[in-house]
Amino acid sequence: MNSSFLSAAEAQKRVLAGGFDRRLAAFYGVQGDALAPYRQRIADAAAKFVSLYGDRPVRIFSVSGRTELGGNHTDHQHGRVLAGGISLDMIAVAAPDDEPIIRVQSEGYPEDAVALDDLAADPSAYGSSAALIRGTAARFAALGKPVGGFAAYTTSNVLKGSGMSSSAAFEVMIGTICNDFYADGAFSPAELAMIAQYAENEYFGKPCGLMDQMACALGGVCAIDFADPAKPVWRQVPLNLAKEGYALCIIDSGADHADLTGEYAAVVPEMRSVAQALGYEYLRDMPEAEFLAHLPELRKTCGDRAVLRAFHFYGDNARVVRQADALEAGNFADYLRMVQESGQSSAAMLQNIYPAGSIREQAVAVTLAVCAKLLGGRGAYRVHGGGFAGTAQAYVPLDMAEAFRSHINMMLGAESCHVLQIRACGASALWDDTEGDQICC
Repeated sequence: MNSSFLSAAEAQKRVLAGGFDRRLAAFYGVQGDALAPYRQRIADAAAKFVSLYGDRPVRIFSVSGRTELGGNHTDHQHGRVLAGGISLDMIAVAAPDDEPIIRVQSEGYPEDAVALDDLAADPSAYGSSAALIRGTAARFAALGKPVGGFAAYTTSNVLKGSGMSSSAAFEVMIGTICNDFYADGAFSPAELAMIAQYAENEYFGKPCGLMDQMACALGGVCAIDFADPAKPVWRQVPLNLAKEGYALCIIDSGADHADLTGEYAAVVPEMRSVAQALGYEYLRDMPEAEFLAHLPELRKTCGDRAVLRAFHFYGDNARVVRQADALEAGNFADYLRMVQESGQSSAAMLQNIYPAGSIREQAVAVTLAVCAKLLGGRGAYRVHGGGFAGTAQAYVPLDMAEAFRSHINMMLGAESCHVLQIRACGASALWDDTEGDQICC
């Protein structure tokens, strides 16, 4: 047996005995007794794997959720984003299988079983996790890498519909397991992100940019430039929120996500319509000066909302560079000011804080109003992720963090406020600390 594999039962024992503690500390940013719930979560997952698939040699994997820090709806126009991996994650206990079937049992859901003898896209399966598994396997095969069967049990505390990208974490997880088991680690984290995006676009049936998958795969805080989506360029950016005296909070607005696919999907073609009206494919290709010079005709051709969304793109795309530069220079106050500017642009120009025409249901807008009231001019807040429903993001001074969390939960619902940490590790495997000193992510 490869030393990187342990029987599932042995993995359960070792994690509870502290054998994985250094790795867990690197993942979750806590030490000592605070590691206990993380140990127990992995031990419980290993026990569940045994109950489903038997006590087999396994590896344990973790993929972080993500938080968007800058660049709202810019990636699909080949723009720039600032994103961070977070301490909420998906974990998987997985074992290779001789049978050419990928079986994934996700906590709370029926098992997906995807046979590898037919990897064609199936429109009738759009929107399913099985489609993401099939799409990932198909992309590995198309790129000339072998794919084989495996069994996996996954559990996630990445909140669904939260802008933390539970679907991207799942996609990246499937690719990470395939890469580890069958491709000898041939694909980099960035390449795994692109494979995940392909699966979501072509097999899941959802148009999306690449930010979510990149942030989940890479971890840390990354400034990513998608000028060439096939070869995204990124740089790691330092951010120690505790050192700056702030907590990062994600607030669940409690909005109903039903029937919002059209709202999300409209953003992409409207932005592109502005570029295409002047002979460009994406807004990133078109100089802002040319956009401004043709504003009257663009308003007639594309409509005012599309034009306003283009204004937002140019502003937020440029702002990402300044945000990253501010963090690198240690100018956190400037960074926070630009977070607030990004939020104002999203609300006024991108118009993604509530569905068009909605009068009674404006939960994200209410959440932002509550953040403004509680912060009283301190910190910063903005819509988080795709918008329309979902979450807001707030930077809260540590001296008021507990009161802020308590009031949010009282005003918007219990457990609405989630305090996160930026996680240095992206998609990665856990291993027993006794197998070596390497703890890097």
